Amino acid sequence: MQPRVVILGGGFAGLYAARAFAHAPVDLVVVDRTNHHLFQPLLYQAATAVLAPSDIAAPIRWLLRRQRNTSVVLGEVTRIDLATRTIALDGEPGTLSYDFLLVATGARHAYFGHPEWERVAPGLKTIADALEIRRRFLLAFERAEWAPTAAERDALLTFVVVGGGPTGVELAGMIPPTSSRNLWREFRHADTRKTRVILLEGGPRLLPAMPESLSAETKRELEALGVEVRLNALVTGVAGGEVSIGDERIAAGTIFWAAGNAASPLGAQLGVPLERGGRIRPHPDLSLPGHPEVFVAGDLCIVDQDGRTVPAVAPAAMQQGTRAARNIIRSILGQPREPFHYVDKGDLATIGRHRAVASFLQGRVRIRGYLAWWFWLFLHIVYLAGFRNRASVLLQWGYAYFTYQRGARVLGAQPPSGVSGQVPGTAPPP
Repeated sequence: MQPRVVILGGGFAGLYAARAFAHAPVDLVVVDRTNHHLFQPLLYQAATAVLAPSDIAAPIRWLLRRQRNTSVVLGEVTRIDLATRTIALDGEPGTLSYDFLLVATGARHAYFGHPEWERVAPGLKTIADALEIRRRFLLAFERAEWAPTAAERDALLTFVVVGGGPTGVELAGMIPPTSSRNLWREFRHADTRKTRVILLEGGPRLLPAMPESLSAETKRELEALGVEVRLNALVTGVAGGEVSIGDERIAAGTIFWAAGNAASPLGAQLGVPLERGGRIRPHPDLSLPGHPEVFVAGDLCIVDQDGRTVPAVAPAAMQQGTRAARNIIRSILGQPREPFHYVDKGDLATIGRHRAVASFLQGRVRIRGYLAWWFWLFLHIVYLAGFRNRASVLLQWGYAYFTYQRGARVLGAQPPSGVSGQVPGTAPPP
């Protein structure tokens, strides 16, 4: 009987690990609470109505359909029992046993001890998050069109993005061209060209993982787009229609959160000390201390290399998932395991049309502008899962590039229950 390997999570780490087992002598089971693998680097484009969610997601079963040794389970993990090597699920099959386990359940956005802020300022990690952000984004303009006073209209046309990492920068950079070029001819009472976008970063610079020169370039490019960039601006409060920075209050109809990550709560069930953000520090081979049959990878994992922490980005997750899988295979074959070594392929961030920055070879090679933007487009197309998604994204990008229009601007009939994102004193959303 072949050893059973269970992978928890169908993100980058889990998917690339699963692919590494394609021809291995194992019984592989992949568990995820959704049925799809999500290409998170483009999630902000789904949130700002450039792409449809289906353009950046693909069913896990379809991606692994040719692997005859692989089964997929749709379910939520409720308990990991290391002593009995079993996993409890919220549905069928109920319980899974394993010989080797890879936990790659990712992370969610963190609110630094203020979970109540999430209702007002949604983060961006899942398709559900993107749909909620897109709903609030489009609804802000609809409500501004019929705001009873100029002050309320100005508040509704003010967007605050909290967090100056790649997600915050890319999200903030998408709003001004959409409001000033895509929408302004469609509204009769609200001048969408007067949309105000404020990007708040608690640290001294944007994109802290990049060289300082590219951080400064990013700030200049965002300001050229009309984004107000505020550095060293620690958010102390978030309420309906308002963001607080110390004693200062900013009236904003829409607030988006991109300021931090918290690892999956499943990490707390693995019986080892948790480090910042709830992450786990494994052995060099990515196995769990005290449990050589359990591995961690992706955003749940924290690894240091050459005096630096390996960044929690998609390329690192892919490499960790692949290395963990290969070490499991080596263990099954009686071969020694190999330590994980991160190959830094560089950092990329897009700021807007023809605006991007890129850093390679640990900052020794830096590019910006047109070249970085085209390079960003190429790499994201290459890494998208499935030909259908690549073709669809290319078509949508081409449409947006030549027409300055967005192809996914559809609002649902009504917002999710109990969520309004409404500015005090304004009418509720339709």
